[in-house]
Amino acid sequence: MKIGILTSGGDCPGLNAVIRGIVIKGDKLFEDEFIGYRDGWRGVIENDFMTLPRRKVRGIGRIGGTILGTSRANPFHDGADGAEIVLRQMDENDIDAIVAIGGDGTLYTANRLHEAGVPVVGVPKTVDNDLDATDYTFGFNTAVEIATESLDRLRMTGDSHHRCMVAEVMGRSVGWIALHSGMAAGAHVICLPEFPLTIDEICGYVKSAFDRGRAPLVVVAEGFIPQDAPEGFMDYDLDEFGRPRFGGVAAALAPIIEERLGVEARATVLGHIQRGGEPTGYDRVLATRLGTAAVDLVHGSKYGRMVSLRGTEIVDVPLSDAIDSTKKVPQSRWDEVEILFG
Repeated sequence: MKIGILTSGGDCPGLNAVIRGIVIKGDKLFEDEFIGYRDGWRGVIENDFMTLPRRKVRGIGRIGGTILGTSRANPFHDGADGAEIVLRQMDENDIDAIVAIGGDGTLYTANRLHEAGVPVVGVPKTVDNDLDATDYTFGFNTAVEIATESLDRLRMTGDSHHRCMVAEVMGRSVGWIALHSGMAAGAHVICLPEFPLTIDEICGYVKSAFDRGRAPLVVVAEGFIPQDAPEGFMDYDLDEFGRPRFGGVAAALAPIIEERLGVEARATVLGHIQRGGEPTGYDRVLATRLGTAAVDLVHGSKYGRMVSLRGTEIVDVPLSDAIDSTKKVPQSRWDEVEILFG
């Protein structure tokens, strides 16, 4: 078979390990031929791709980012007939199937293409860990490790200056990175989109820590909005999929804390640092396993499905399962961490 591979949406550590797993297994077991579309769906739309012989994936599993490049291009943007565009491109280049590696936007597009007759399978990817059809996504573990190290550093400088440090981490509509990194770093309050605290509650936890002689550490998911936020507290632009481009909540929250409590507060945004760098060993292994399993989906003609982690096993589920709902932090996890605040 001749199989096309693309990475779409935000980059994250582990993408290259997926590509490597797909190419090596497909080459060794099935003598498949592979091409890689450049910059996600843009490469499909514009017929821009590279060949992916086995030698081109040597050693890439330990490298962050993606050798194929990525973008948030959407074949259905502005009312275009995305399925017709993709099928025409596949026919012109004798492509039998596409493996789409990406998050909710990518998998939504893949499912829409599948419903229109495009042979496509998915590999879930998101540093936010917010896809509901898999227990964990690769990239999340690496992001948590990077965030935790950064928070540890912030605590040290905060202790030296007796400051409140407000750190913004990734997390659009879920707070998994904030929850895990904040708990690991011993944050005095963690602000999650799923359980919006009020500004008074946040300030209360900060004051409690400061009064005990601590330099308060506040960890905020980028999609968090205080329950009692004033009108226009945050104003976001939208991407091609109509989703807000988050960022800036730490900068908005820090001066409020300082004004109300008289405690010097500084904001830090970790941003894309969490998505860069080499993947952890856990993410390399998970990504490789997902990649090799995706080859089995293609050869089993299980189109419209994606590989998934359930417990310690790799299974496959319908693409629709990944896009129907978002995996949010449950009440039980919030109860675990809230008791540690202040």
